Amino acid sequence: MKPGRRPAAAVVLVLATGLTAGCAGQAGSGPPSAAGAPSAFSGTLTVFAAASLTGTFTALADRFEVAHPGVTVTLNFAGSADLVTQITEGAPADVFAAADTKNMARLADAGLVTGKPAVFATNTLEIAVPPGNPAQIGSFADLARPGVAVVTCAPQVPCGAAAAKIEEATGVSLTPVSEENAVTDVLGKVSSREADAGLVYVTDVAAAGDSVQGIPFPESDRAVNSYPIGVVAGSAQAALGASFARFVTGAAGRKILAAAGFGAP
Repeated sequence: MKPGRRPAAAVVLVLATGLTAGCAGQAGSGPPSAAGAPSAFSGTLTVFAAASLTGTFTALADRFEVAHPGVTVTLNFAGSADLVTQITEGAPADVFAAADTKNMARLADAGLVTGKPAVFATNTLEIAVPPGNPAQIGSFADLARPGVAVVTCAPQVPCGAAAAKIEEATGVSLTPVSEENAVTDVLGKVSSREADAGLVYVTDVAAAGDSVQGIPFPESDRAVNSYPIGVVAGSAQAALGASFARFVTGAAGRKILAAAGFGAP
């Protein structure tokens, strides 16, 4: 990570970019230059991205800055629904990467997305439990057992919407003790042992290391989230944002996303 990189407004910004034909013809629309080579771009790119992209987009931002020495990427990570609210209320953003197509559509319906967003990854849910699995959770149905303190994302958040789809598909109704606005908050409740279990993405469990234990469940394939990326309408860095989107959806992006456990689009 570049020394001195800081979260903006108490959140870490992520990279996102829309692939549009209009931007594709602008200067610098090709692949990022090799490290040390002259770059057609300069300035700051502000990226709003879903909390589940924190690790991957931080790595991608670092790589992109190396390829474009005159560019600084500012990252803002939060729940997708919260990010949409921030942008619609006027928060300055050049790129938006969501954890589902629904929240990207909300931004597009408000006239705040340029061109057609591109889906760059997929993700599914996994049960996270504290190390040792003290509540002995072994299945999705176990989350509904009396006395089990389970935490989920709020329904408007992509991970919460995915959990609701699985509940509907399985007929298992959960009664969470807490509904969080970002998947990272769910993970925090589990790792701190404030909850017996939480529903997060497989990528979050992988990134958490030894702080949690993952319990896969077959019903997770009932709710596969697609991650789209798009350029925010009115951005002064539309060409730079489009270039980054191609970087995310290209070989470098695919490699980093796959290593973190994300599925292909």
